[in-house]
Formats: sequence, C-alpha cells, structure tokens
Amino acid sequence: MAKKFWLVKQEPESYSWDAFVKEGSTAWTGIRNYQARNNLRAMTKGDPVLFYHSGESKEVVGIARVSKEAYPDPTATEGDWSGADLVPVKALKKPVTLGVIKADHELKEIPLIRNTRLSVMPLTAVQFNRILELGESKF
Repeated sequence: MAKKFWLVKQEPESYSWDAFVKEGSTAWTGIRNYQARNNLRAMTKGDPVLFYHSGESKEVVGIARVSKEAYPDPTATEGDWSGADLVPVKALKKPVTLGVIKADHELKEIPLIRNTRLSVMPLTAVQFNRILELGESKF
C-alpha cells in the first residue's frame, strides 16, 4: 500500500507541539467535521504527519507518525466519529509559516490554503517534502 502524507492542525493554546512531545503520543479525537473524519479514517499506521500550529502562530512545527489507525472516537456522545493515534517524530529545524507556504509555487494547491478550516488534511509527497525542505528538516 502506498504511503500517504497528512497535516493536522491544532491551536497551541489547546494542545501544543511541546505538550505532544512531552506526552509521547496522543489520541487525535474530537474531530466533528465529516471531511476531516474521513481523512482520519484513511490514515494508515506509519503514515507521516505534519503538525501545524493554527491560531496566531500559523506554522508547521513538527513531524509525527500515525501509530494506530482509525477507531471509534471515545469522546463522541453521538454520531459516527473516529480518532487515530499519533506519535511525535521530531520538530522541524525551522518552523514553516503559512506566509512562506502561500508564497511557495510548489505549494499553491495545498489544502491548507484552499480549505483553511479543515483540521486533518491529505498532502502529496511533493507537498510534504517541500515543507520539510523549507523547514530545513529530513524525515
């Protein structure tokens, strides 16, 4: 099965990269958007994930990996929602801001720009690797 690439968004005031690293893993739950839910369900164990701070900072700050594929979201009291588990891999050497992403020709079609409210989104290998390059990091 081909590797898929992802980006997840989180406000650092609610759950920061540093908190994620300190905990060592997290259950990515509480998603209540059908498109984001479907993206969570499409994640495969081992898929690489970029961690994006939304809110004021608006920047990709780290790389994570899917450690457990989709399962019923235990925080959901009704509806058909899913969660997935993620583990941190490493911080980017240099955070990649939304401004840098918007200015980069190779990233003009990235869902982060086209669908700004989506909290879990797929990336192409080219988009994922370009953000790593801009962040002076390797996976």
